[in-house]
Amino acid sequence: QVQLVESGGRLVQAGDSLRLSCAASGGTFGSYAMGWFRQAPGKEREFVAGISWRGDLPSYADSVKGRFTITRDSAKDTVYLQMNSLKPEDTAVYYCAAERIAIISTTPDCWGQGTQVTVSS
Repeated sequence: QVQLVESGGRLVQAGDSLRLSCAASGGTFGSYAMGWFRQAPGKEREFVAGISWRGDLPSYADSVKGRFTITRDSAKDTVYLQMNSLKPEDTAVYYCAAERIAIISTTPDCWGQGTQVTVSS
């Protein structure tokens, strides 16, 4: 089972950019589809972005499409989430997820501990 550690979350202002990182270890990175999910206070965890195990077929929630970009670096066993034009409604704990399939599902079985992103207005 792969272990995931997120980093990069912090307090930013609306309109700012931020890049989250998720380092994977303990598994064959190239065997896992990767994704980012988020959970805001009082809300359920939701899908944000996903990328296939080959590094193609990125997918995004409608709420972040055009603003967020997911990429992965197989040399570093790391997946990134570049977030631009941040809005207060993007405030949430962001979780990295991995699943040993081609394209991540809505219920992946490997999760990181989460990193807090707070966007002030």
